[in-house]
Amino acid sequence: MSKIMFTETQRKELESNPNVIKVSDRSITYAPAFKLKAVKENGEGKSPYHIFVDHGFDLSVIGSKKPKQCVKRWREIFQKYGEDGFYTERRGKGATGRPSTKDLSSEEKLKKAEAHIAYLEAELGLRKKARRTRKAGEEEEEITTSEKFQLIEQVVRTHGFPHLIQYFCELANVSRSGYYNWLKAENTRQKRERKDEADYEIIKKVYDQRHGKVGALQIKMMVENDEHIVMNHKRIRRIMKKYNLMCKIRRANPYKQIAQATQEHKTCENKLERQFDQQEPHRVLLTDITYIYYAKGQKAYLSAIKDGATREILAYYLSTSLKMDIVYTTLDKLMEREDFLPHPECLIHSDQGVHYTHPDFQKKVRDLGLDQSMSRRGNCWDNAPMESFFGHMKDGIDFKACSSIFEVKQAIEAYMEYYNNHRYQWSLQKMTPAQYRGHLIAA
Repeated sequence: MSKIMFTETQRKELESNPNVIKVSDRSITYAPAFKLKAVKENGEGKSPYHIFVDHGFDLSVIGSKKPKQCVKRWREIFQKYGEDGFYTERRGKGATGRPSTKDLSSEEKLKKAEAHIAYLEAELGLRKKARRTRKAGEEEEEITTSEKFQLIEQVVRTHGFPHLIQYFCELANVSRSGYYNWLKAENTRQKRERKDEADYEIIKKVYDQRHGKVGALQIKMMVENDEHIVMNHKRIRRIMKKYNLMCKIRRANPYKQIAQATQEHKTCENKLERQFDQQEPHRVLLTDITYIYYAKGQKAYLSAIKDGATREILAYYLSTSLKMDIVYTTLDKLMEREDFLPHPECLIHSDQGVHYTHPDFQKKVRDLGLDQSMSRRGNCWDNAPMESFFGHMKDGIDFKACSSIFEVKQAIEAYMEYYNNHRYQWSLQKMTPAQYRGHLIAA
């Protein structure tokens, strides 16, 4: 057996040579016609090196000693058995290299058939299991080499075919040496499995805390900040996929076209132009109103103001009415904050909803010394951070479980506390909004 291990690219390159029948990870099966031709050319005085090079073999891949070894063995076979010796498989049939003429007995044929059936049944079971976990519309993936080794080991252990390893490897189209190497690596696989299980417990703890409404990046930041454990987000994704931990996300809903304002209501220019993060707290304020359905179809309305730079929710107000008071009260709550110091160029941005185009609201904004900006009509992307926040909030709170407006208010207060002070965000340098505000002020 050669000490050279062929890579997948090298195997494909060798198999493209017409003088090769097949290539495993360590061996090459040459075509009988090439063997015969090599012996004849060598007899005419051509060196093994030039024979292989002239027939398209890269000696840096197969090894510089390989031509001499092969041609020497082929000459011996030709001298003993003639041309027929190249067309009969002898490797592994005994030290003499003589072609085997032994026919399989009925008992041996039956045992091979049983082994074949047992392997196919195990492979079918694996494919059924993969189908159950496959998402709709996804194509069925090919069984990996590792899974094939696992199938062979399972069949041998369950049905007892210890002398048919080579036969199983041929059925699965894998190398026997690869199978034995896989068996030797059992301890390494067990260590990796134990490590995965330990990390799964850590991930599952965070996953359960957020009721499954958390992804790999959120888990990474929470684990690093709360548990002081550094874990790669790609590893987290792999373990979540392995143990079927799916992040529960909302379905995308089409945004409703914003109602056209009446003539007395005037829209403002879009001065923000989606420049939400200007790296200065209290310079860009984003505001909007969202519907909240709770209990058995009851409706409430939440108005909120968000800082564009820190993403912190600076003020919010919950109401059962859509009267103008909902936006006035939200503004009042903002100005009552002791830590709110409006930027000299402070801009409050909203959509073209009736509340924000109302003359009284626009006058109140001017009186507070703020400038006003509005999204283009029917364009939700112009106020995307606010829409995104409401979406995440509705993912994080089960409003249908709230039986009263009081419970809705409690749930929102708890979420706002969590969002501002405990929810790490990847694009805020893995900080919470409150931490990032301190970071910007210090900078």
